[in-house]
Amino acid sequence: MEPRLLNRIVAMNEAGEKNVIKTWSRSSTIFPEMVGHTIAVHDGRKHVPVYVTESMVGHKLGEFAPTRTFRGHDK
Repeated sequence: MEPRLLNRIVAMNEAGEKNVIKTWSRSSTIFPEMVGHTIAVHDGRKHVPVYVTESMVGHKLGEFAPTRTFRGHDK
C-alpha cells in the first residue's frame, strides 16, 4: 500500500470529504478506510474512476482499471 495514498484517505475521512483521488499505484491493496471513496486509477493512458465498495476490500486497485481494450475477433 502506498503510504501517501493511505494518508490522503485518512485525512479525507477525518475532514468528511469525498474528493476524487488520482493515483498511479495500481498495486495498492484496498483497505476498509477506502470504502465510499472514488479513486482515479491510471491504466497507462488515462485515469479510470473506481468507486470503492465493501466487496472490493482486499483486492488491488489495478484489478478494477483494465489496461487493454478488447475490440472483438476478426471475422
